[in-house]
Amino acid sequence: MSTILEMRNITKTFPGVKALSEVSFRVEKGEIHCLVGENGAGKSTLMKVLSGVHPYGSFTGDIIIDGVAQTFRAISDSEKAGIAIIYQELALVPEMTVYENIFLGHEIGSKGLVDENESIMKAREMLKRVRLDINPTMRVKDLGVGKQQLIEIAKALSRNVRILILDEPTAALNEDDCDNLLGILRELKEQGVTCVMISHKLKEVIRIADTVTVLRDGQTVCTLDARKGEVSEPAMIKNMVGREIDNVYPKRASKASDEVVFEVRDWKAFDPRYAREILKGVDFKLRKGEIVGLAGLMGSGRTEFAHSVFGNPDGYEISGEVFLKGEKRSFKSPRDAIDAGLAYASEDRKGNGLVLIQDVKSNITLANLGELVKNGTIDENAEIKTANEYKDSLSIKTPSVAQKVFNLSGGNQQKVSVAKWLFVKPDVLILDEPTRGIDVGAKFEIYTLMNRLVEEGMSIIMISSELPEILGMSDRVYVVASGRITGELPIAEATQEKIMQMATNY
Repeated sequence: MSTILEMRNITKTFPGVKALSEVSFRVEKGEIHCLVGENGAGKSTLMKVLSGVHPYGSFTGDIIIDGVAQTFRAISDSEKAGIAIIYQELALVPEMTVYENIFLGHEIGSKGLVDENESIMKAREMLKRVRLDINPTMRVKDLGVGKQQLIEIAKALSRNVRILILDEPTAALNEDDCDNLLGILRELKEQGVTCVMISHKLKEVIRIADTVTVLRDGQTVCTLDARKGEVSEPAMIKNMVGREIDNVYPKRASKASDEVVFEVRDWKAFDPRYAREILKGVDFKLRKGEIVGLAGLMGSGRTEFAHSVFGNPDGYEISGEVFLKGEKRSFKSPRDAIDAGLAYASEDRKGNGLVLIQDVKSNITLANLGELVKNGTIDENAEIKTANEYKDSLSIKTPSVAQKVFNLSGGNQQKVSVAKWLFVKPDVLILDEPTRGIDVGAKFEIYTLMNRLVEEGMSIIMISSELPEILGMSDRVYVVASGRITGELPIAEATQEKIMQMATNY
């Protein structure tokens, strides 16, 4: 094979932070090359340098494609060289049709007019390449996230892409969609497309990668060759975090009491926007000092359950009973739930969990500012002190609590989101996909924190799509399918097979 891409001695600095330091790696034509590393290791920054998001002159080092040095000053320059990047947050226009999105920016037509028939025909060809059998005239907003991910790839293929960069492409996909996507990447490889994939899902990396480059703290650590048997989960973890993690799920002796701290009886929810019953008579109990896993397929009703009990911000029509610390409660808003001792950390930390343009300090204190009011105004010194205490206790990597949250890595953003709810001092904490999109080292820290919290008497409901996480962290497991609880298992009896059987038991 010949080298299609080489990045040599790339150094990129942001105010107060050196994101990349002399990073080098090379990719052979027609291979699938994975980039792994902890959050903040520099993976996404490196790919933004390659794709022209960070233009030539804003970094030092060289980008070599087919032996020729490149000077990309904009994304359009990298696209002309055959490079396309697909981010974790998809860049589609929801109100536009599938074919309009595929050819957005390079429409088919002449004299300023779009040839719709030709566009639809060509779009069908692109969709066929990604195994997507849908009508190109559908609006993107009517499709699930798995299909939208494939439309992004079809969009890249429509530009005759030679190097396809995917940043956490499976982070929000279910298992079937993940399998389909990995299969498509293998087919593209056979067609001569070179793929560079960033992923935290090491088992998927093992399945798909020809070579793996590991970054740590903005530097290249090593490149592993799967064809030589060098790619394994222990090898990647050790190089990512600089130490061996024998057990990703830290051990904890359960100290849960018999006291039921949170209970839901015959809980029903109807969504008037779509005229759909989303929860159907759910019964649920959580004991003090316990972690209960809430498992199920995407769309089963797990997040809807959390929203409905946490003050019902989506405006569902609900019925049933909620008991918190033995007292029957009715929460008219999330504020009511927070004041009563119930907190919810959203699965969408960027969209709903954090205010990205604000600093770490403001995000941590946001949900409980009343605690910091003195003589009618916020005590800024107390706010800084509080934020620093959580920064230290959760090991949030940031130059200071004045740093804007959007500058932090995904794992550190997640810790800020958790810190915000810990400052509320809840009795019950609902964690919705607490480790989505974060690396194995940050996951271990989140898990260790969860264990510490329940040992101190807090109770946690953990919603997760990752069955190993459910099995590794829970004391008990409830399984949700089509808005119903279809099973309850003590952890000693729970297996992936049993959970999946219950999750598909409609």
